[in-house]
Amino acid sequence: MHLKRRFVLSLTLLSLVVPAWAEDDPGIPMTRPERVGMSSERLERIAPAMQKYIDANLVPGTVTMIARKGKVVHFEAQGFMDTDSKIPMRKDAMFRIASMTKPITSVALMMLWEEGKFQLSDPVSKFIPAFANQKVSTTSDASGKTGELIAVKRPATIRDMLTHTAGMANSYMGNTEFYSDISTVRPEDTLETYINRLASVPLNYQPGEQWQYSHATDVVGRLVEVISGMPLDQFMRERIFEPLDMKDTHFWLDDTKGGRLMSQYTPGEDMTIVLQDPGSDESRWISGMKNVPRGAGGLVSTARDYMRFQQAMINGGELDGVRILSPTTLGLMMENHTGDLPLWLPGPGMGFGLGWAVVTDRGEAATPLSEGSVYWGGAYCTITWIDREQELVGILMTQVRPYNHINIRQDFQVLATQAIVKEVVLK
Repeated sequence: MHLKRRFVLSLTLLSLVVPAWAEDDPGIPMTRPERVGMSSERLERIAPAMQKYIDANLVPGTVTMIARKGKVVHFEAQGFMDTDSKIPMRKDAMFRIASMTKPITSVALMMLWEEGKFQLSDPVSKFIPAFANQKVSTTSDASGKTGELIAVKRPATIRDMLTHTAGMANSYMGNTEFYSDISTVRPEDTLETYINRLASVPLNYQPGEQWQYSHATDVVGRLVEVISGMPLDQFMRERIFEPLDMKDTHFWLDDTKGGRLMSQYTPGEDMTIVLQDPGSDESRWISGMKNVPRGAGGLVSTARDYMRFQQAMINGGELDGVRILSPTTLGLMMENHTGDLPLWLPGPGMGFGLGWAVVTDRGEAATPLSEGSVYWGGAYCTITWIDREQELVGILMTQVRPYNHINIRQDFQVLATQAIVKEVVLK
């Protein structure tokens, strides 16, 4: 064959090669489960359990992923990207991960802590003046229209924001109708104006005295902007996503990424799913406002990308030769920072660190995770955890909101941990 023709043919063949980040790429190496002390037979229990929810039309589809000792042992896609068109679920499907954004935002801020830019005990008002001179509502009326407003005993600190103990009003307790209106992003908002508006709302409680889930991690995202001098989305892209090869993790999408954006569903009257946000150009993640990167819940990602983030965390801040945090910092983040305050959302036996819930008493929590494990989930029924003792990472991706009527997240956690059959030391 002529040399020039052979060269052109070689280029043509190369153009057909599937790239390394294609659908089946797990992001970290795969291995046989038995090599890391897990049972292939027991892992096979996962698919039927997920299929049960899919067949009952309670979720559209799932992507499940498990890694132990730095090796992926389970990676499976089931069901549909879109139930009407019956598009099969893809392993590289992109999901709205909602509050699974929070650990990433917390890591971003702690990267700046490692650079000596602030102390966890610093008042938030040192960097965001709108948080100065806050008042507390004695009736948890976020509007401030009833009851008495009193001065804070001490200002909310950066650690308070990271742990949801800053006193912020929220959509769960107090005057939730008023707060829901205030906390809705408006077309004219930037992250700065949005956070300043949240700061103007009276607090539900004195900083440090209660744990109440709130938009505090949006404030953490704004702190990243102020302290770094970079927009939050740019900081995450340049300092976290690009270094960790998380190329499918974004605050917004310009398009459906070749149809990989998963459709989002909500329970109908009989609890079976109905479409809420399409996986098309009509999705608000594509056509919606793109000027307020929400550190509390704005990201879209894939199981593969989030596994790379989680593996860096369980490795002590490093993956594939790239370090974004030190092991000592991550150790601090995964400690319980809320003492014995009751945490109504994670429940008994749980504390909260700097970005994750922490298992403090596995018996009281009735969890299969080891004490010291950290986890968090998202409003669309996603969940992920890091079990440091077992060196186990799990990720479940699906898209239904709300999801309190189903136990798919708990079932997956049990099915992942029950597949551990022995301890092994990799050579």
